[in-house]
Amino acid sequence: MTDPTAPHVTALYRYPVKGLTPERMEAVNLAPGETVPGDRAWAIENGPGRFNPDEPKHLPKINFLMLMRNERLATLETRFESVSQTLTVLRSGKQVARGQLSTKLGRSMIEQFLAAYMKDDLRGAPHIVEAPGHSFSDVALKCVHIVNLASVREISRVAGRPIDPLRFRPNIIIDGIAAWSEFNWIDKRIAIGDVALDVFTRTQRCDATNVDPATGNRDMAIPALLMRTYGHTDFGVYATVASAGRIMLDDPVTVSP
Repeated sequence: MTDPTAPHVTALYRYPVKGLTPERMEAVNLAPGETVPGDRAWAIENGPGRFNPDEPKHLPKINFLMLMRNERLATLETRFESVSQTLTVLRSGKQVARGQLSTKLGRSMIEQFLAAYMKDDLRGAPHIVEAPGHSFSDVALKCVHIVNLASVREISRVAGRPIDPLRFRPNIIIDGIAAWSEFNWIDKRIAIGDVALDVFTRTQRCDATNVDPATGNRDMAIPALLMRTYGHTDFGVYATVASAGRIMLDDPVTVSP
């Protein structure tokens, strides 16, 4: 990228297991109508669940362990190895659990740890679930989540403290556009690198954003701050992938007229 002040990509993320640590990426290949590959491919049912891997359907996030209600998850660091499908869980830098999620034994190793560590939040034994091609996103439509770094800086200014963009669980972080101007993209097509995306809605924020992703402390009231300051609780936008391609760090971002 020749002009660092022009609209561009500053970070790319996916979340292999819903509610757990994001994985930073240097590049991502996107396909029409799909999510970031491997994004929220796994989830942890909170007790007896309704998810059927043979007939996967979108379910409300309250069926699963997630940051909105289970901030203790943020005190864990997780690493996911895509080739082996192995999840490693660390606490204060030390490994506390490890298992291959594609095997019953591997899932059981992680579930046993979570049953003890998250016992005060559980409605029953936790179960790690997945289905090929399914994404446990907060929205039913397969899409990507985009956050504007200028908007993060602006709400940080209003809050009087730095706010980690990862509170908003983005797939793509962009910079080089004015704060809140991403809201003008609704029902428009944007191009990031050689990928076309159709922006379809603003993201309504929940109490998950109140949790510090580094410490697990519920130390802010971001939806309340947004409502009090701007009259809404929206932050970030969702977009569907309209054409296949590859997005890399520093790729330019353009908006169709």
